[in-house]
Amino acid sequence: MEIRKVGVLGCGLMGSGIVHNCAQSGFEVMVREVNDALLAKGIGGIEKQLGKAVEKGKMQSAEKDGIMGRIKGTTNVGDLKGCDLIIEAVTENVKLKQELWGALDRVCPATTIFASNTSSIPISIQASVTGRADRFLGLHFFNPVPVMKLVEVIRPDACSEATYQTAMEFSRKLGKTPVTCKDTAGFIVNRLLVPYLNDALRALEAGIATPEDIDTGMKLGCGHPMGPLTLLDFVGLDTALAIGEIMYDIYKLPHYAPPGILRKLVAEGKFGRKSGEGIYKY
Repeated sequence: MEIRKVGVLGCGLMGSGIVHNCAQSGFEVMVREVNDALLAKGIGGIEKQLGKAVEKGKMQSAEKDGIMGRIKGTTNVGDLKGCDLIIEAVTENVKLKQELWGALDRVCPATTIFASNTSSIPISIQASVTGRADRFLGLHFFNPVPVMKLVEVIRPDACSEATYQTAMEFSRKLGKTPVTCKDTAGFIVNRLLVPYLNDALRALEAGIATPEDIDTGMKLGCGHPMGPLTLLDFVGLDTALAIGEIMYDIYKLPHYAPPGILRKLVAEGKFGRKSGEGIYKY
């Protein structure tokens, strides 16, 4: 199946990045947010990023206008019914995702492919509320989406070969390198990354070193482009907590359990970069 029009649920950090990437790759995009203010903020952020690219001479104004012209916004889930592929990028909440998929399953034609950008929730759990398990899979992007080259293509047992191949080809058209993973919580990257991030938090909690020295140690000692605590602030501490809780609930392994310091920071409203303060102040 050829993908021409893409629907995106959510225009936050990840959703707006997916919208940006799809539109820049030549796809028509319809993005849905819960209200006009969030929709304007998300689309405005894309336009701002493209404007910076024009200022730096990396893009012509006409190209920017063409990209923005391929993006349409809505607050109505039903407006995504004309899309060939719908990518969900809302918060890591199983009930919310299931509600949205159930609503879309009722209005979308049988040919529409559903894909979740979830970081940790098994795809089969989401697909269970629809009648299209053969056309349901995961497309897990990484932040910032327009820059990061990886997409995890999560293939549940019920996903058809045609759907899988369509998703792989779509990923390549976005300029990504797709990797395939079975439908397991956390997939490849987060299954390995979450224990690492949790251990960095535990090292901080134990007073082993300052945040700066922990990050510098991993950057210079292991060649990482970003230290684990800086990465946590970038991802969002609230998001990291949600992912950790989901993975611990599924696997019951202690290295997935969110540390106390993470729960404390989130309870205090310190989510990282997006709130102005997390482990570091911004």
